[in-house]
Amino acid sequence: MSTTNTNNTPLASLDEWEDDLLRRYPDPETIATSKTTDEYRNYEDPQRDTVKEFYRLNHTLQTHDFVMKKRADFLKFNRKEMTVWNAFDFLNQLVDDSDPDTDLDQFQHLLQTSEAIRRDGHPDWMVLTGLMHDMGKVLCLFGEPQWAVVGDTFPVGCAYSDKIVYPEFFKSNPDYDNPTYSTKLGLYEAGCGLRNVTMSWGHDEYIYQIMKEHLPEEGLYMLRYHSFYAWHREGAYEYLTDDHDKKMLKWVKLFNPYDLYSKNPEPPDWTKLRPYYETLVSSYLPETLRF
Repeated sequence: MSTTNTNNTPLASLDEWEDDLLRRYPDPETIATSKTTDEYRNYEDPQRDTVKEFYRLNHTLQTHDFVMKKRADFLKFNRKEMTVWNAFDFLNQLVDDSDPDTDLDQFQHLLQTSEAIRRDGHPDWMVLTGLMHDMGKVLCLFGEPQWAVVGDTFPVGCAYSDKIVYPEFFKSNPDYDNPTYSTKLGLYEAGCGLRNVTMSWGHDEYIYQIMKEHLPEEGLYMLRYHSFYAWHREGAYEYLTDDHDKKMLKWVKLFNPYDLYSKNPEPPDWTKLRPYYETLVSSYLPETLRF
């Protein structure tokens, strides 16, 4: 599916749906069924001791030079070609060390997200976005450490915001005192737009690049920036955004509660759900994807 095909059914009613968007924002408490919303993203006292160590490594090693090398390597998409379902089979083996809210495998989390979106009556392209949003974690399949794949994302090449989780760990990053990268704007200009900002390397950018020909712009922003909590939750880095980013922000915020609060210990019933999702995937995506 091309994102520029305005005659495609999922896009036909997009303008009408956008007008109604603010009235249809989800109530987080109706999505969070296993605990209260205040208990999610607890980084002060995470349930798993892997979380803090994960962010120490992530913030220390995610330099601008590191990110540029990873982009040059992985965005060639020459590692493997496989079906979406084969990629999901891998995700069944992965537990995200950065996530304090779930120890279910990633496929179950993706189903919980997409099912919460579907229950609220959102378009099928958004359901697919929910299903695919963490697919980029297949990077771990190629031997990448989790600190280079998952976790909150942030711009590199400019000063780190104190709104990023565990900001104290950035003091060990070589870019922290680099005169080129340590100023407020660093490599960028005010209002340059997030598309011109290099983000820390991970699954958000990777799945965005894989899916950018298959989803509308709103869904692509959800994919590319769903882990950029410092921006969409804390309001940091607004000086780098442009008018297009400001317009798209509401879509990222719409998606976020489904990603975050749908996590609960009860896995969905894949046997019952499979026919719907097989039809959904085949209507948007080619038979195989390149990774």
